Amino acid sequence: MDRRRFIAVSGLTAVSPVLAQATAAPAAAGDADADLFKHINFYDDGLGLSSREYAVLLERMSAGAGIEADNYSNGGIVAELEARFAKKLGKQAAMFVPTGTLANHIALRKLAGADRRVLVQAESHFYNDSGDCGEILSGLNLVPLAPGRSTITVDEARDWVGRSAGGRVPMKIGVVSIESPVRRRDHEMADYDELVRLSAYARGEGIRLHLDGARLFNLPYHSGRSLQEHAALFDTVFVSLWKHFNGMSGAILAGDSAFIDGLYHTRRMFGGSLPQAWPAVAVAAQYVDRYETDYAQAWQLTDRLLALLAQDRRFKSRKLPAGTSRYFLAVSGDPQAFRERAKQRGLLLPRPHPQTGEFAMQVNPSLLRSNAEAIAQGLIEAAKA
Repeated sequence: MDRRRFIAVSGLTAVSPVLAQATAAPAAAGDADADLFKHINFYDDGLGLSSREYAVLLERMSAGAGIEADNYSNGGIVAELEARFAKKLGKQAAMFVPTGTLANHIALRKLAGADRRVLVQAESHFYNDSGDCGEILSGLNLVPLAPGRSTITVDEARDWVGRSAGGRVPMKIGVVSIESPVRRRDHEMADYDELVRLSAYARGEGIRLHLDGARLFNLPYHSGRSLQEHAALFDTVFVSLWKHFNGMSGAILAGDSAFIDGLYHTRRMFGGSLPQAWPAVAVAAQYVDRYETDYAQAWQLTDRLLALLAQDRRFKSRKLPAGTSRYFLAVSGDPQAFRERAKQRGLLLPRPHPQTGEFAMQVNPSLLRSNAEAIAQGLIEAAKA
């Protein structure tokens, strides 16, 4: 396959991915595709592409043999994405993994080595939503800290280091794993200054560090710290390919060369070396370089939108003090009926909370398909109806 052809095709769309997708549907597609790339969603981390939209983008990229295929998840566009993410995160190397769960698992398994106690947030995805895979498949002993909070403090970590070392059978903490932003805390971010202290303490004790950064690319806008500043606190970092970058599936695990070298054998052992991963990741290649800019613009639009809605007493909104991509919106009346009317106007809202009726609204680049005034008008009309 012609690699230069791929770079030319993907490079054009990378200049302005939101604009690119608006014109991606072939003119010959007819009325069936008339509504593609128009909806604005308030529930997804990314654009929330439909299966048809994804297929259109993939076909456009692959036209004329424009995508260099991988071989069992090695080489081709997969290798290109690995290199791009390694550079963005300030790491020496990176590896594609088909799911975030497996990326976290592989990282913690190798980082821990013989020191199988791992400190994790009690609210973290790996502790709550991974089916105890680390314990069952790799013999890890996850110790949950900071229940109801996003940040593990140095004091909490130090207490467990001492407790582990002081048992009848002395044990060593092998890894501290941090998720930030924390999904179960409504995408609240861990406190950066505390992470700096935690990282310095852990490294002084010979404890390795892993970052579950599935939504890492949202942090710079809110923390004022770059991707590389966040990643530098950790030995390994995982980033999702589908949450921000609209891939079909997949994750990137980054670290130093010695860590990543040969790790694909472990990926294969766990059934994660897809014979061909390019259909899952190719679309993501369009969005990597522009995401931070698009996300910042989406928040600027959102702030304008909330200011407009604040002028209508039927709407109330609130943000989290350490929040990232989520805010909450309440509207007077029947929230489910409001949601249905908003959908008729191309505004896709999450389900309202069953008790409060609030909507947990996600900020993502799909908002850039319109403007704050038009979106506000649609929501106000939905409330009036």
